[in-house]
Amino acid sequence: MANKLVIEGVDAGYGAVSVLHNVSVTVEPGETVALLGTNGNGKSTLIKAVMGLVRPSKGAIWIEVDGQCTDLIGKTTEEIVNLGIAMVPEGRRLFPKLTVEENLFLGAFRPAARAALASNIEMAYTAFPRLKERRSQLAGSMSGGEQQMLAIARALMSAPRILLVDEPSVGLAPILVSRVIQQIKELKAQNNLTVLMAEQNFNQAIKIADRGYIIVHGEIVFEGKSAAALRENDMVKTYYLGG
Repeated sequence: MANKLVIEGVDAGYGAVSVLHNVSVTVEPGETVALLGTNGNGKSTLIKAVMGLVRPSKGAIWIEVDGQCTDLIGKTTEEIVNLGIAMVPEGRRLFPKLTVEENLFLGAFRPAARAALASNIEMAYTAFPRLKERRSQLAGSMSGGEQQMLAIARALMSAPRILLVDEPSVGLAPILVSRVIQQIKELKAQNNLTVLMAEQNFNQAIKIADRGYIIVHGEIVFEGKSAAALRENDMVKTYYLGG
């Protein structure tokens, strides 16, 4: 069934500081869409707006899950998670003094995920064998790459239909970035997910994105209808590919 995310004409910010300006982004069922931009251009703010962590002052955000359309504006983050949306936050945001397994269990708090707790945790350990090896280790004592694996696995524990991934490459060595990006692609296919990924590493994001948007100073300045269209864009060549 369809799992679609639509953001239409959204303005949002923090108090008197306006960050997003008339932002429109659509993620069709089964797509991986990249939201590309350097730091400070509004990528994380848009992800937070979808999750109810930032309240838009204008515009609409809605999802279609299994044929049911739902307006997200005004809903709490808990309500949004219960609708089948999960976020992998920038900086991972784990519970450092809890074990790997305890962090995973906390990811399964929504009612629809609790019944499948055993199968979901087995799925997490199959996808990330290192987590199974270290399930009794404190999350805060793991390497950056291992923590990113845990953050992704924790989001999947909620059995989402739509996954938001915010800057998965931050703080990781290049070889680990490539591995994490590939794991997102594999997990998306295995779990029939629709994915919106905010990322500043163009070369890695484009490996798994069907298409994408470029955001500059809180505005969408280019929509690539395909990965090829993004690669050929003059702005991408200048700022991301050194052309």
